[in-house]
Amino acid sequence: MLRFLLSPRWIGLAIFVVAMAVTCYVLGGWQYDRWEQRKADNAVVEANLEAKPAPVSDVLADGWDPDLEYRTVSATGTFDSAHEVTVRFAHRDSQPGVQVITPLRLTDGRVVLVDRGWIQGPRNGEAPEDVPAAPTGPITITGWLQPASTADTAATTPRDGQVRAVNSARWTKFLGSEPLPGYIEMTEPKQDGLKAPEDPDLGTGPHLFYALQWYFFMGLALLGYVWFARDEVRNQRQAKLTRSA
Repeated sequence: MLRFLLSPRWIGLAIFVVAMAVTCYVLGGWQYDRWEQRKADNAVVEANLEAKPAPVSDVLADGWDPDLEYRTVSATGTFDSAHEVTVRFAHRDSQPGVQVITPLRLTDGRVVLVDRGWIQGPRNGEAPEDVPAAPTGPITITGWLQPASTADTAATTPRDGQVRAVNSARWTKFLGSEPLPGYIEMTEPKQDGLKAPEDPDLGTGPHLFYALQWYFFMGLALLGYVWFARDEVRNQRQAKLTRSA
């Protein structure tokens, strides 16, 4: 009764179904792993946000670590307004603007880049004329560590007072000294005229839904094969009964 499964047509269908099922299983596992990784990353970010501020020089003593993103840090020094740069095309809530990056020269002699905040600007990406000046004199700030951008050299090297993305490694020549890796998104003290950084997105995204969707397609392919095979068996039985009648 099941000899039809060995026919070329059914062998071809079986190969197609197996290939489809394996593909769906692999894609489902990939999306599930991404969901698990997102949860793990969120847990690290939440712990970093809740941590007490630690001196940035101590936190970065061993260099940058991906688990340091959104680590709450403090820094004491003096803003170097002469080397202030704005980040072009930093849209927020669909509004054009720039991020204001000002180096902070620490009391230990090192330098760290500080994102003092966002201000609305022209759509061409240029800095507005009313960018609030950085505080003068010694200051202690707190904020969240952020990783360097992976954008290319042209986008991250200060030129005419602007960049497209922030990577402190590209500021060494501009500053005359190598800054600490990453940069700080300043949360305190508040800056009049500048908007503080937005809270991180701690959602898990659609990955779990996509994983379940791929597993559903896998089950649908296997069940479909079984359903068609059973239907073929019923048709053969019906044809046999008809011939016997």
